Amino acid sequence: MSNGKSRKVAIVVPFLNEQENLPLLYDRLAKAMDGQPEAWEILFVDDGSTDGSAQWAADKSRADQRVTLLRLSRNFGHQIAITAGLDHVAADAAVVLDADLQDPPEVIPELLQKWREGADVVYAVRAERQGETWIKKFLAASFYRVFRWLVKVDVPANAGDFRLMDAKVVAAMKQVRELHRFMRGLTSWVGFTHAAVYYNREPRHAGHTKYPVWKSLQLALDAVTSFSGTPLRWIMGAGVVVSFGGVLFALRLVTMKLTGQGEAVPGWTSQVALLLILSGVQLVCLGMLGQYVSRVFEESKKRPLYFVKEKVGHITAP
Repeated sequence: MSNGKSRKVAIVVPFLNEQENLPLLYDRLAKAMDGQPEAWEILFVDDGSTDGSAQWAADKSRADQRVTLLRLSRNFGHQIAITAGLDHVAADAAVVLDADLQDPPEVIPELLQKWREGADVVYAVRAERQGETWIKKFLAASFYRVFRWLVKVDVPANAGDFRLMDAKVVAAMKQVRELHRFMRGLTSWVGFTHAAVYYNREPRHAGHTKYPVWKSLQLALDAVTSFSGTPLRWIMGAGVVVSFGGVLFALRLVTMKLTGQGEAVPGWTSQVALLLILSGVQLVCLGMLGQYVSRVFEESKKRPLYFVKEKVGHITAP
């Protein structure tokens, strides 16, 4: 595989209100990439920022021809911002990197080396997760275990969105236009040759996380419902188990009555408890069904994934 300057790497950086982080991120990216044999560019994707981060990126795009800015018309979410960035790159490989500096740009040369050796997708896998609460670490570990059990797609544990993708992988990803997107799963789903690089994730440099626990849970729900119908089969199984239990309970009451072994139900306590259990199971099942129906409804509208407000700099892809 040629390592000449004729090849180019695009670094896609989605951001939301990261004014304090972008200047240092740019400096560290430039330092990490200047020693590489490939030409490089940075595509900043503004996901509806309300601080000065979009203006900083626009000014940098005018000052440095290697930097471009894509501004979305509003906040569409992190996964859609990544999608928009990949849609607008025209390079031999693309690296997705968040702007909070938890994923160090200095790891990118290692990703590039794996790519030069023939890998089409190179995951950056977190060996350590500094600056994260034990709750978030526990939820993340639990999610990956459950997801890999439910879904027949191999998503590496502790691999976030920080990764490198060859141009043919990016082209494949562009063909997948579903609204509820789990990019980590989609990257695995499209296939190709994968490799991994391990690194220590750093604490956020400045600002606050854009992925609180509730957003992480929503992403997990999107991931499971987008890739697996297993919860629907669980609902059917739960219905069978509960119904069978109800039949056994009814038979026990009849037997007690016929054999004179005592009062079938001395009071209302057992009936109320049983009713509450059944009602809870029904509500959970209806909620899960509602999630799937809602996604079918939203996908059926075939709305565009995003709208572009402004392009600053030299963007070759549409």
